[in-house]
Amino acid sequence: MTPQAREAILASDRVVGYLTYLDLIEDLIKGKETVGTAMMQEVDRCQQAVDLAVEGHQVVVVSSGDSGVYGMAGLVLELANKVPADKRPSVDIVPGLSAVNVAASVLGAPLMHDFAVISLSDLMTPWDLIKKRADLCAQGDMVISLYNPRSKKRVTHLDEVRDIVLKYRDPKTPVGIVQKAGRAGQHMIISDLENFTNEEVDMQTLVIIGNSQTYVENGRMITPRGYKL
Repeated sequence: MTPQAREAILASDRVVGYLTYLDLIEDLIKGKETVGTAMMQEVDRCQQAVDLAVEGHQVVVVSSGDSGVYGMAGLVLELANKVPADKRPSVDIVPGLSAVNVAASVLGAPLMHDFAVISLSDLMTPWDLIKKRADLCAQGDMVISLYNPRSKKRVTHLDEVRDIVLKYRDPKTPVGIVQKAGRAGQHMIISDLENFTNEEVDMQTLVIIGNSQTYVENGRMITPRGYKL
């Protein structure tokens, strides 16, 4: 959590978020009124936050990582923009630390060159479009970071993306896997493109697939920036 995010939470009188995320910051929100909702209730959650802000409350909407990276920032802005101008609350987007940044630091320095971030969740994005994006990024030799790589319902998506990338990259291309990045129970393993889908991967896992120049040395993934050494 960034200092700015911590200050925003402490300055608020209402805290809105996914129940699991509220549990993670329980020490910061003691004594504050909270609105917690379950997964798949994002619109309702953010609408309640906007309504509270219209009433004059200092409201914080909690996301994991960075609210502007697969978080609630966009949805809050969309809903706030529907409020008549004379009642519309101001919205500040507080930067956070995205899981891809934390996972990269755990693995070494895999994001030193151009990279893409792709979510494999097809709840709101067609799977064919996700595969197209993965294919184009692989063609462009970009490091590819995968959010939401595997769930109980999506058991083959990760294998399909691996097969797409294998069309353009060596099977031994390094792949980093980080579970619960920056949280209790964090676990890291470095595998390769050919075999990484055999590892334990779930919704709390971030996967980073190296580019053609990425290598592993002393247990760390490195993607060279191109400096002459």
